[in-house]
Amino acid sequence: MKNIIIGIIGLFLTNIMMAQQTPADAQKESILIKNATLHIGNGEVIENGVIAFDKGKITLIDDATTVKLDESTYGKVIDGSGKDIYPGFIAPNTQIGLIEIDAVRATRDNREVGGINPSVRSIISYNTDSRVTPTIRSNGILLAQVVPEGGRIPGQSSVVQLDAWNWEDAAYATDNGLHLNWPAPFYQTGWWAEPGGIEKNDEYGSTLDDIRKYIKEAKTYNDMTKPEKVNLKFEAMKGLFDGSKKLYIQVNFAKAIMEAVLLMEEFDITPVIVGGKDSWQITDFLKEHNVSIILSNVQSLPVREDDDIDQPYKTPKILSDAGVPFAFSMGGAWEQRNLIFQAGQAVAFGLDYEKAIEGLTLNTAKIMGIDDKTGSLEEGKDANFTVVEGDILDMRTCKVEDAYIQGRHIDISNKQKALAKKFSEKYGIEIEVKE
Repeated sequence: MKNIIIGIIGLFLTNIMMAQQTPADAQKESILIKNATLHIGNGEVIENGVIAFDKGKITLIDDATTVKLDESTYGKVIDGSGKDIYPGFIAPNTQIGLIEIDAVRATRDNREVGGINPSVRSIISYNTDSRVTPTIRSNGILLAQVVPEGGRIPGQSSVVQLDAWNWEDAAYATDNGLHLNWPAPFYQTGWWAEPGGIEKNDEYGSTLDDIRKYIKEAKTYNDMTKPEKVNLKFEAMKGLFDGSKKLYIQVNFAKAIMEAVLLMEEFDITPVIVGGKDSWQITDFLKEHNVSIILSNVQSLPVREDDDIDQPYKTPKILSDAGVPFAFSMGGAWEQRNLIFQAGQAVAFGLDYEKAIEGLTLNTAKIMGIDDKTGSLEEGKDANFTVVEGDILDMRTCKVEDAYIQGRHIDISNKQKALAKKFSEKYGIEIEVKE
């Protein structure tokens, strides 16, 4: 029996070790990639471009047909002919590293008890050894916003880079977002398989009063030179009033979006709207109030029975045409691997291709306040990018060849690739698997 237990433990540990990938070492030599198509992230494309990077920073972005280069000055030169290079994609509003298996409670560390928890920090629960992360990274998503869930104010989010030893290494922007779940003015009864009717939320008005009261109390606390008693929850809210933290409000319906924005204006706070299903109806309002949208799940059904069935697919183009900044999101953890295909869906319904790329890169970075160091291929920014064969937004041709985070050449293998290789060898099927 003892030997059996030891064997089981050994097998368990072996599986865990097989699942882990060692974070890449720091960049050791300068690298030049030439003759690739560069998607800068700001709408610009260089068809035959060169990108060079050293010590984790981009040192050169230019047109290969006009720039004069001394290739001997670089430690490594790579021919990128036929390849496309994109800035590392950023996944907002995720639970990556907080949830391993949705159906197993012991693997979920994404929420705390209670309804008002602004002092909760998601970053300290972030698991760098999640088996989900490699499946996301291999589709070009190199950074993520890790967001807690549950209650009215679930806590603070941080941005992480997805190749690290621990949460301290992963932290890219720490505790720079606070999240508020806005109440719905009405709700749908039933469940997804048997939806019922729409009913008014009779507690909507009183809940808004509670939100206003709480933020007013937090503002009063913030204005005190020296509070008589330290309140950790109000301490966590201070960043909203000095601009060091963004407020992200999860809300979908047009009426509620407008009320959320106007309520926050009372406290000189410009929120970011997360979800934003109805945002296409109020583009003039959003632009007037400088509100950005983190759109959730473009590949989904509309929120109302009388909406166009393809309305979620069309919303990104409507926002883009109106000049409303937006980013793509999916929520959850494992779902992030399909984030790029949400943008691809929007392109199929009229969104400009480079605007879709911007919604995965620079727009997201601007919304999160990290555009000074990532989000686009520009000199001086972190070398966060992917080298791709095919169309990154098309699941039929997307093939990420290489990925770099802060200049480090990261491992883009994952469990699915390992299984594909294993069974292709078993059955003699020839498939190409990029390790």
